[in-house]
Amino acid sequence: MSRVDTAWLRMERSTNLMMITSVMMFESPLALDRLKKVIKDRFLAYPRFRQKVVETAMGPHWENDPDFDIDWHVRLSALPGRGGKRELERFASHMASTPLDQTKPLWQFHLVERYGGGSAVVCRIHHCYADGIALVQVLLSMTDVEAQPQKSEPLTKRWLKKEEHAKVAQRVGAIGRYVQMGEKVLEKGMDFARDPSLAGVLANEGMELAKELAYALALEDDPSTVLKMPLGVSKRCAWAEPLTLADVKAVGRAFQCTVNDVLLASVAGALRSYLIERGEVLDGRNIRVTVPVNLRPLEHAKQLGNHFGLVFLELPVGEPNPVARLQKVAANMRQLRKSRQAIMAFGLLAALGMAPVPLQRVALELFSRKATAVATNVPGPQSPLYLAGSKIKDMMFWVPQTGGIGIGVSILSYNGRVHFGLIADAKLMPDPDSVIRRFEPEFEKLVYLALMAGWEHDFGPEDAEALMPLSDEPA
Repeated sequence: MSRVDTAWLRMERSTNLMMITSVMMFESPLALDRLKKVIKDRFLAYPRFRQKVVETAMGPHWENDPDFDIDWHVRLSALPGRGGKRELERFASHMASTPLDQTKPLWQFHLVERYGGGSAVVCRIHHCYADGIALVQVLLSMTDVEAQPQKSEPLTKRWLKKEEHAKVAQRVGAIGRYVQMGEKVLEKGMDFARDPSLAGVLANEGMELAKELAYALALEDDPSTVLKMPLGVSKRCAWAEPLTLADVKAVGRAFQCTVNDVLLASVAGALRSYLIERGEVLDGRNIRVTVPVNLRPLEHAKQLGNHFGLVFLELPVGEPNPVARLQKVAANMRQLRKSRQAIMAFGLLAALGMAPVPLQRVALELFSRKATAVATNVPGPQSPLYLAGSKIKDMMFWVPQTGGIGIGVSILSYNGRVHFGLIADAKLMPDPDSVIRRFEPEFEKLVYLALMAGWEHDFGPEDAEALMPLSDEPA
């Protein structure tokens, strides 16, 4: 097992399980036998998913599971009562709170036969197998662009074709959005793909990495709020009604910022409203979120593993003006694009993968005190996909948190819509829907103000404040 994957394996705690949990919802019922066949033919085409983690004196390594049984990993489940959205959220919450069996390969698919006139599949995969960009490719390898596709080539052959890489990129959407930190980071990421070791990181970065590490260590702990408290062992999952991706892009163009900036500004507004309702005084305050940044080109995703860094992003929850809040998020993101934070974090994870477990825990706690949440934005396929003949209507995933961080925000675009997901420690936020329902109103404020930007004069924060005198009210 690579050093970085080892670090993610050993980050697991009872309060924060290192699983990526996802849900796919289908328009028509999905049969268990057809799901198993797709998993056998396509998911298990990646040999790593037949392997389990074995600890040795030299550290963990991958080993084929001699007792592999697909029936353990692909299960039939049912929802209580009417089996609606709330019940599926509760089921996903239970799955996100339940550890995977360490004696077996660390993944499971749970088929909910009856949901919304169709079916749903909840998937759990341990983070030590792969990062987000790799798991998106795994997902795509299981899907088709039509309900009854023609027989395709084996996965291993398809990966070897350059034209297939282009097709996959097109199905994912603008794959460049994975690399929010700019072209220099992508170039470094290609270096790391060739030499994903601590030595490789140090050789490429030298003093720049040391400066970024010193900066990160010098950051003050994130302020204490109701979102920054001791954690329990239960998680709560929720997702919001989707936004139209074209609308998000239009707002970004109106304010000359990125889609990611608009979405994260909406997250900041939703968290601000929730914190004020809970009695927090936020004047001028920020909270930090850690944001994953991809460090490898698309064609290397088939190798699985974790090849990404992390950056600390300031969310201006103390800013009452929606436009000013968006401008501050955009400015913070521009600054991060010039930094080496993501590369430093990758090198640090590689170092922690070699370190003794007690030192890993101390370092993890040190860095987790500097952020309140994890936030990730994954661009998914922008045309409808089918799995085992059933059309995927919606999909969502929940990002794991590390150390003492108890909040995770996930943003996923699929088929022209943007989905917000939230996972929270139940002690911090027993009802994450109370935050999720605020995302759309915060975005709608920006839509309204973007429409006003069509006037003939320059539109700035002072104009927004005049137009939105109640923008500070809870949603």
